[in-house]
Amino acid sequence: MAFELIDLPYPDTALEPAISANTLSFHHGKHHNAYVSKMNDAIEGTAHADASLEAIIAAARGSNQGLFNNAAQSWNHGFYWHSMAGSETAPSDELKAKIDAAFGSVDALKDQLKARGAGHFASGWVWLAEKGGELSIEETHDGDTLADQDGVNPLLVIDVWEHAYYLDHQNARPSYLDAVVGSKINWAFASENLARGTTWTYPN
Repeated sequence: MAFELIDLPYPDTALEPAISANTLSFHHGKHHNAYVSKMNDAIEGTAHADASLEAIIAAARGSNQGLFNNAAQSWNHGFYWHSMAGSETAPSDELKAKIDAAFGSVDALKDQLKARGAGHFASGWVWLAEKGGELSIEETHDGDTLADQDGVNPLLVIDVWEHAYYLDHQNARPSYLDAVVGSKINWAFASENLARGTTWTYPN
């Protein structure tokens, strides 16, 4: 079974001016597509051919770095597209209560997401996740992911690789984070992930 590049859940102009249609055409159509294509080439004719993306990630971790990188990046990018929305949604009552308990307020959480994203060295991802019933901000480096981590339910993610923002914000990562975290977070998606209580599954 070959995986497909998932469609963006909004028009390619929906995230402007935070993220331009030009950036999305490269990031989604080129970068994400390349990860999916390389993963498909790697699993063709193998025991992974009929596995879920999450199972491939778990099996490849620590044993096949090339396959792991492309599978994890395929998953991370799909999760990232859904973590954003053209207009900011509101967290559910359940998510809002957990945010208030862990960070004080939604605005305080946003400030911490921006700070952790700006402070993350080199490429990677900044996540809001639930662990042991409580919310935390997690970071993964390069192509690593939370998709296969036991006891961790990722709720949303922000991509801090340079290709996510360089065409629009050049080297000013804080400018990108201000724009995205400030008004493009899909709190409805995060709320769905929390309510489900299990890790999001890559659609295919």
